[in-house]
Amino acid sequence: MVATTLPQPRQRRPFSWGNPLTYVLALAVAAVSFAPVIYVILGGFRTTGQLAADPAGLPDPWIWHTYANVITQSKFWSELFNSTLIAIGTTLGVVVMGVCAAFVLSRYQFRGREALYTYFTVGLLFPAAAGILPLYLLLRDLDLANTYLGVIIPQVAFQLPITIVILRPFLAAFPAELEDAASIDGADRLGFFWRILLPLSRPALVTVAVLAFVASWNSFLLPLLVLQNEGLHTLPLGVQNFSAEHSQDTAGILAFTSLAMMPALLFFSLAERQIVGGLQGAVKG
Repeated sequence: MVATTLPQPRQRRPFSWGNPLTYVLALAVAAVSFAPVIYVILGGFRTTGQLAADPAGLPDPWIWHTYANVITQSKFWSELFNSTLIAIGTTLGVVVMGVCAAFVLSRYQFRGREALYTYFTVGLLFPAAAGILPLYLLLRDLDLANTYLGVIIPQVAFQLPITIVILRPFLAAFPAELEDAASIDGADRLGFFWRILLPLSRPALVTVAVLAFVASWNSFLLPLLVLQNEGLHTLPLGVQNFSAEHSQDTAGILAFTSLAMMPALLFFSLAERQIVGGLQGAVKG
C-alpha cells in the first residue's frame, strides 16, 4: 500500500497595516509632490479675483472658459505641435543610440570598454547649463540654430549618459547561454540583438523613453537660446510668452501651465509600471 501525501494548503502571510509612521511619511511626500500640481490645475478653474481673495480655496463657482480660451488659441496648438515633434525626435534618438551603445558596452569585450563606459558616466556630472553658450555658438556655425534639429541633437547628447547607465546593466544581465542558444539556431549577434534582446528589454526601453520624453518636454533653456523664431517655440516658452502678455490674468496663466504639463504627466502616469520594472532590472543587473 502506497501512502499518498496530500498537498498542504499554502499558508497566507498575515496582513499587516505596517507602521503608522510609514503612512504619515508617505502622505507627507505625496502632499508635497502633488499639492503644487493640484493647485495649478484647480487655479485654472477659478477667476483671478477668486485667487486674489482666497488663494487656497476651491473653485466656487467652477469657471470653464479660462481653459476654453487657452485651447482655442492657434498659438497653443502650434507650440503643442513643436513640443511633440521635438520630444518624439529626442526620444527616438535617445532610445536608438542608447540601446546600440549599451549593447556594445554590455555584450562585447574590447580594450577600453570600461574607460568608454566611465566617459559616459562622467557625463552625468556635466551640467547642461555650463556648456549652453559654446553649444549655441557651435549650432549657429553649423546652421542648426532656429531649427528643430538644433534642439533635438543636443538633447539626445545630454540624455545619453543616463540612458546608457540604465540600459547597460539591464542588457548585461541576460545570460550568455541565451546568446549561445540563439547562435545554435542560426542567429548572429545582430540577430540576437534584434529578435531576442530588444523584445525582452521592453521595460528598460520604455523607462529611458519616458525619461527622455519628459526631459525634452520640460526643457526650457536650450529651446530659449536656439529657437528665436516664435513660430518654433515649444510649450515651456509658450508659458513664458503667455505670462508676459497676460501678466494680470493669473487664472489664465495657471490654465495654460496646467495644459502645457498635462501630456507629459499623462505619459509618465501611463508608463509608470514599465518604468519601475526597467529601473529594477537595471539595479539587479
